[in-house]
Formats: sequence, C-alpha cells, structure tokens
Amino acid sequence: MKIIVQKSIIESILINSAPFLEKKDASQITSHMLINAHSNGITAQATDLEFGIEIKTNAIDIHEVGSFTVNGKKLLEIIRILNDNEIIFEIENEVLHILQGSSKFKLPTFDSSTFPLFPTKENKSTISMDSLALIKNLKKISPAIDTNNPKYELNGALIDIQKEKTFIVGTDTRRLAIASIDNPSQTELSLIIPKKTILEIEKLFLDQITIYYDSQELIIENDKYSIYTKLINGKFPDYNRIVPKEIKNSFEFPKKEMLQAIRKITTVSQDINMRLTPNMIYFTSLMQNSQNLEAKTELPLEITIDYELELNFNGRYLVEFLSQIDNPTFIIGINETRLPFTVKDNNFMTIIMPIIN
Repeated sequence: MKIIVQKSIIESILINSAPFLEKKDASQITSHMLINAHSNGITAQATDLEFGIEIKTNAIDIHEVGSFTVNGKKLLEIIRILNDNEIIFEIENEVLHILQGSSKFKLPTFDSSTFPLFPTKENKSTISMDSLALIKNLKKISPAIDTNNPKYELNGALIDIQKEKTFIVGTDTRRLAIASIDNPSQTELSLIIPKKTILEIEKLFLDQITIYYDSQELIIENDKYSIYTKLINGKFPDYNRIVPKEIKNSFEFPKKEMLQAIRKITTVSQDINMRLTPNMIYFTSLMQNSQNLEAKTELPLEITIDYELELNFNGRYLVEFLSQIDNPTFIIGINETRLPFTVKDNNFMTIIMPIIN
C-alpha cells in the first residue's frame, strides 16, 4: 500500500480522530486508527468501543490500495513536526514508513482485520428533525451536563421527542438546562446521548446531518464524517417536576451588563450574592473562608419591585447560560430566595439551585 497526501489533510483527520482513541493502553488496537486506501480516496476510522468516527476524503494520491492500522497519537506527533508539504505513507513487511524529504519514520501496525467493526445503518430508524437546530440546542445545554456522575444517565443529554416539540435536557443536579424545538413528530422517543459524543458533534457538524438509531446506538453522518455512539441505558430524571409551575417575580435584565458584573465578581469568587432593589442591583462575592478577599459591583437598573430580593448562586452557571444566548436581554424568574430560580431566553431555560447559607 502506498499513498501520498498533503500534511494539512492528514493532520486534520488525525486531530479530529484523536478524541475517539483509547488513551490509557497503547497496546490495544483501539489506540490505533484504521486507514483504508481505495480507488476513490481513503477512509479513516477510530474508536474506543464506546464511540467512533469515520472520516472520508478523496484529496489524496493513491498509488497502491490497501489498509493498515497505526497508533493515532504517535502518528499525529510525527505529522505535526513535518513541513507543510506532501507526505508519503507506505507499508512494507507490516511496518508503516512515513517519508518526507530526508525525514523517515517507521511505526508498527496491527492486523487491520482485527480492527473493531463499526455498526451499520441497517435496521436502524431515522430521526426527522432540523438537525442544525438540534446541534445548536445541544450546544446550549451541554455545559449543564454532568461529568463522571455515578448516576450514569446524568453524564448525557436527554433528547425527548414529543408530538409537538422536542426537548433537549441536561443536568448536573445543581442546575437543569432545557431547550425546545418546534418539531411535530409521529413518533415519541427518548434517547440519552453521552456528553463526550455531544462535544464532538458540536465540533464536527456545521451543516445538515442524518441521524440513525436503535435501542443501543446512534449514528450521525454527513458527506465527510460519520460518528457512532453507544446510548446511555438509564432513566433520566423527570425534568418537568423540577420546572417551577409558576413564577412570582419576573425581571428582564440586559445580557451584556450582567455578564460584565458577574465576571468582575468571579475573579475573586464563583459564589455570588445578588441583591435586587428598585433602582440598583448589588453584587457581592461570597467567601467561605475570609482571606481578605472581596469583590463588589453595582448595576443601575429600574426594576418593578416593592421589596428587596436576594439570591446566592454560582456565577459560572449564569455566565454559561448568558454565553449561549443571542438576544440582548433575558428573563430571571424568582419565587423565594431559597428555591430554584430560572433564567430564560425564548426556547432556552436554565433552572439554578441557589446557595443556601
């Protein structure tokens, strides 16, 4: 097998494949990528058995067809130090030779027939949805998805397809993010997609996609990329029970000014006290152990309120919400200072647990 490819092409493939590789044990074939050179170009595959990616390109010069596996991390390290010119890949005696000018490298390979098989689209149903809206809203809620929670279902996003709307939900138990898409559907369906898969979807897919699924797996693809992932098998919390049925106090706040005020406080402490008065919002850092650290700032704002309201909360949660919205204003909904409060922008809402002193 022999191929010639520009550095930028193979480097992009390797960078996009890196998150899908086995990282702990280089002796495993899942630390390798499978590269298959055929008459129309190459396909590159990487998987850690939980999720995987296939990348296609025809921007390559095929001298001799064939396939090989190679350690993806080590190959990327080599490619990065080479010049921005053509690179030759050639297999001789089950060893990969990498050539550019006077630079020569050798890497061991595994038997490509032992590389894990990827799932197929056969016998899988498709999801009919505006896929760009799905990707956009997955990005909105992904900061709220937990990581390494012993309740495995919380390490993913719920895609809850109902007859009139689709809800995308994530929670880390301290906040709950919900985005909705107007999407009439004949089929009601709930899937939990792992967070690590969502992060790769956000990076790779910028246009319309096709989604295939069954009870265990999801496949997402366009002309260049195909990602598969195992779905999380579990029961996601009933998010409707957490959404307040009514809101006593609703206030419209300016996004830009609120972000500026909160970021000032979070330079000292993530935990913030916010006090609302008719003409001013006061922000103060909350310190667990006073080390002569304090931050205060004010935001002049006319608020229709008969009495002062205070909230203690993690500033990062509000910053992450505000970073995902496009409108210049948003709505804060407050019932009681010790109860969860809401922040909302059109079809996107986050419910935040306050800090109780």
